[in-house]
Amino acid sequence: MAIEIRERYRDVVRDRWPVSVDPQPDELLSSWLHRLALANGIAPRSFASALGLGEGMWSPRLDLQLPGEAAALLADRTNVRQETISAMAMTEPALTPLLLPLRENVHRNRSSWMQYCPLCLASDEAPYFRRRWRLASRISCSAHGCGLRDRCPACRTAIVSFDQVELVPQHFCARCGFDLRAAPKAGVNAAARRLERAIADICRVESATDSAATIDVVSRVLRAPVVADIGLGGTLTNLSTAARIRCFNQLAAKRLDWLVTHEDAAVAHRRRIILAAGGHDELIARFADFLGKHQTRPRSMCPPQPCAGLADVLTAYLRVAGDRTTSKRHRRLRVPQP
Repeated sequence: MAIEIRERYRDVVRDRWPVSVDPQPDELLSSWLHRLALANGIAPRSFASALGLGEGMWSPRLDLQLPGEAAALLADRTNVRQETISAMAMTEPALTPLLLPLRENVHRNRSSWMQYCPLCLASDEAPYFRRRWRLASRISCSAHGCGLRDRCPACRTAIVSFDQVELVPQHFCARCGFDLRAAPKAGVNAAARRLERAIADICRVESATDSAATIDVVSRVLRAPVVADIGLGGTLTNLSTAARIRCFNQLAAKRLDWLVTHEDAAVAHRRRIILAAGGHDELIARFADFLGKHQTRPRSMCPPQPCAGLADVLTAYLRVAGDRTTSKRHRRLRVPQP
């Protein structure tokens, strides 16, 4: 006989909850909350009352706006730091417009709020949903190269783990019980994946600069369906994952002026350099981290300082790498003198 603690969980367990769950890399807050609820013997729908919240899309709402008192309560009831909990939410203002809207019931070509990679869920020791899957600009899995999905392939409903009323892991559809790990693999061509990586890199660098260029590039990405002329209209966030994959396939065959052009020649050049870099994650991440650490104040408050742009950094790197290669070749070819 299964025993489940439900609505009165907050009254029964007033101090620290019996089981704490460690967040996984890039885990979304709502995903962690669902796993935390299950570990403590309560279904996600009922767990909302333990946080003093109503029903509906309670956990996805916390993804977008996590009140300080809720973060403090979660930290107090678990052994996870409040800063770690807050970091799982999607509260970065620069990329907020690219977040998929909170929709539970959607039509065929309309977006739902969450995407997933079946192969990632299958390889996880404890399946969880990633933060990057919430972005409309993401269409594929960087680890497995397959397209993302935003629906249960069996009943075609959106992912509604927050509405689960049974003690069932979140990788099972809350409507029909289908195991999402068994979803068929969706295809995405290589050119579309390269474009996706380039958009992610440009957005990462632009958001680190805290400039108007961030707003510009995000608005361009949102208008991608119009550029692709896929016949569905609207912005990127309004399309289902399948429709966005078609959109990126179309865009990959076009010139990328719609993405890289800018009235500031330096910004346009920087975007072209990032495109040419071909998705070098480590290099882009280091550059974005550098900008984030050294541009903590608005540009208008900082005295103008001579600095190298990304184009200069990449050019210098290639020059040094080329000089080293030439030097090694000359040493190998040098003939010893008698």
